[in-house]
Amino acid sequence: MSKFTPDTIDRVRTAADMVEIVSAHTELKRAGARYQGLCPFHDERSPSFSVHAEEKLYHCFGCGVGGDLFDFVCEKEGIDFPQAVELLAERYGVEVKRDKEDPEAEKRRKERDRLQQLLERSASFYAATYRDSEEAAKSREYLTSRGLEAGALESFGVGFAPSAWDTLIVRAQRAGFSPQEMATVGLAQKGKNGGMYDRFRSRIMFPIRDARGRVVGFGARATREDQKPKYLNTAETSFFRKSEILYGIDLARPAMAKAGRAILVEGYTDVIALHQAGLTETVGIMGTAMTEHQIARLSATVDTVVLALDADAAGQKAMLRAQEVAAGRKVTILVVAMPAGEDPAEISTAPGGPDRFREMLDAAVVLPEFHLSLILDSVDPASPRSRDDGLAGAVPVILGVEPGALRNELVRRTADGLGIEPSVVVSRLEKGPDSGGSASLSQPAESVAEAAPPAAPVLFKRERRERSLLVMCIANPSEGREWLGRLEERHLSGPLMVRTAAWLSGNLDDPMEGLDKDDPELYRLVSAMVVRADPELVGKGAIRRNFMELELAALEEEISAAKDASPEVRADLNRRRSDLIEQVRKAEDERAAS
Repeated sequence: MSKFTPDTIDRVRTAADMVEIVSAHTELKRAGARYQGLCPFHDERSPSFSVHAEEKLYHCFGCGVGGDLFDFVCEKEGIDFPQAVELLAERYGVEVKRDKEDPEAEKRRKERDRLQQLLERSASFYAATYRDSEEAAKSREYLTSRGLEAGALESFGVGFAPSAWDTLIVRAQRAGFSPQEMATVGLAQKGKNGGMYDRFRSRIMFPIRDARGRVVGFGARATREDQKPKYLNTAETSFFRKSEILYGIDLARPAMAKAGRAILVEGYTDVIALHQAGLTETVGIMGTAMTEHQIARLSATVDTVVLALDADAAGQKAMLRAQEVAAGRKVTILVVAMPAGEDPAEISTAPGGPDRFREMLDAAVVLPEFHLSLILDSVDPASPRSRDDGLAGAVPVILGVEPGALRNELVRRTADGLGIEPSVVVSRLEKGPDSGGSASLSQPAESVAEAAPPAAPVLFKRERRERSLLVMCIANPSEGREWLGRLEERHLSGPLMVRTAAWLSGNLDDPMEGLDKDDPELYRLVSAMVVRADPELVGKGAIRRNFMELELAALEEEISAAKDASPEVRADLNRRRSDLIEQVRKAEDERAAS
């Protein structure tokens, strides 16, 4: 199979006018070295979409979408990369030259196509077994008892894995697939005696598909009480990355775009039941841990995400986690007050359930309001210390909300909930989030009565500082290289930032060169940073000041972790903090004087 020569792609990229292409979808205005306009991927009133004409990159600081010239054409025209190259080549008069595909690359492509075929055939086998097999009768009865209709189950391809140890392996071998290929896609595993056996047996099977409808893995529910675990997913493979997947996204995406919102639930049956009830904008988060990749995918399509997660501790923790992963994205997160002991599937399949669930959706509250309710519900009104802790926890939540009616309402609720005057709450807000009390993201949601929930806005400020430092390093690589070399993991708030700093350390002169789109989070973040990087905005000493702020944040964490250390160790850490605070103060004075 032939492909485009690298020279062809480079010539198309060079010839194409990025501003002209984007301007067909939104009006752009020059802003310094870049162009800005309203995002063509989501509704907005203030321009947050930026185009780097020279680098042929785009990024929206509202919904998070971004990429290069070819990504933009693929997204807006609904075509794949080869088609985008051909379209642009014809438009800008570039001669297309093709070359024979690299033998190794062709081999890998054919192997992947073959494995994809194996996954699709397996999904069809499971679906047929569920529909026709006597062994699956009890599973059909169970799902029917849950109120799930045959048509809805069929649209999601729900299946059944037989109980025999090698049913799928035997069928796959007859079709020409090897046990090793089965293991590669997570359908088989090796036993203690070295032989291979089916990974999924006596389980209800839920095929998991990507946004294009391709099967990438499976979720499997136990059919017996003694069967552990209750839910078993495909192991992580090159196809199946749990943190990147939203169950039902292939069926939900058109409805999400039309409704302008996405409903997030936990379970497979929750998704199917809500689709059956007509709420086809519903997707599942594959557990309770929402990821940055998932929220980025959603925010590129919708401006509202409604969380309808279980009311248990894990569900509450997931909802609070949403504050962190949604930082900086122009997306409103609402929370449905789920009744204890009920899930969306149970509610929506009961008589009158769809209407009841719609009423719950209409009554959903914004995430800060939900967060504040958790804090106030944990307070013992008879304990002054508990009320103080409640106030300390409420302050960063309220500060995370823009001044206005909602913030005023949260102030009023806090005052009423704690039995204090609103002026006391306002006074604490003026002092800032660190004026008393403590909150830790490391604490589980079930310990909310012992300390305040996460002070998310404080973490957001730190992450913004990290990103700002890296953007300045890109804009001024001669100075930035030194400070990148000093960055350590303790300075950074998560794995994505660590990967980004590591990539920039070795690729600062041209961060986009060789950047692999197989790591979409890294690709998106680096692209956004390149778009933002402007040497004219990097003041004297700015990189150094940012680094010292990160060093101070890391030191504060070290001090917090050393609360049980010896007095000598704590004294040394506090001395280091005092010295660093003085350095930061002097740096600020120098900036103000310049």
